[in-house]
Amino acid sequence: MASVLKADSIEISFDERKILQGIYLQCSQGEVLGLLGRNGCGKSTMLKVIFGSVTPSHKYVAIDNVFVAKGYLNNRVAYLPQHHYLPSGVKFSKLAKPVVDPLLWDEFSSFPVYQHYHDKTTDDVSGGEWRQLEMLMVLYSRASFILLDEPFTHISPMQIDEFKLIIRERAKTRGIIVTDHYYKHILEVSDRLMLISNGYTEMINNREDLVKYGYLSV
Repeated sequence: MASVLKADSIEISFDERKILQGIYLQCSQGEVLGLLGRNGCGKSTMLKVIFGSVTPSHKYVAIDNVFVAKGYLNNRVAYLPQHHYLPSGVKFSKLAKPVVDPLLWDEFSSFPVYQHYHDKTTDDVSGGEWRQLEMLMVLYSRASFILLDEPFTHISPMQIDEFKLIIRERAKTRGIIVTDHYYKHILEVSDRLMLISNGYTEMINNREDLVKYGYLSV
């Protein structure tokens, strides 16, 4: 039976400004949940709360109805932040081994970008290659749920199309939540859509809903 991640009643404020206050989302293994919202609406903050790297004033995050205080513990949740997270000066092969699911190692290590740079460090690659490698490590990690924050930044249109296929493939056994300011890519890769608007999550069924909540113009 597929596991289910739930996030509910997340409340967090910065400088007395409430960012999130009426949050509810649910993501099951086997699907991609697309998360949309204007810049500064709290998308990244919500992903960090689920992952466990940001502590809100209130939250309920659970997997299979069991409360999860820190999503990263026991490899339950993996998170790709907006900015590079891999340390410099360490070979990619050494970084990947502890992270990648051993059952998926052959598939992971067959990607050309890994084969070409596995013996290199972050100092030896471009920003786009670095992004591809760290995204692959997250997508092929042991985690049951994967959070992707602006995954298509710094990579070319052709690579974006390739990674959309990889995300769909990994979603056969993982639950994936993805957000990106290139909203058309999110529409294409997602099974369901949610929008953060004024601190609340709204279900999105069509383009008209995005217009109604002020995300898109008429």
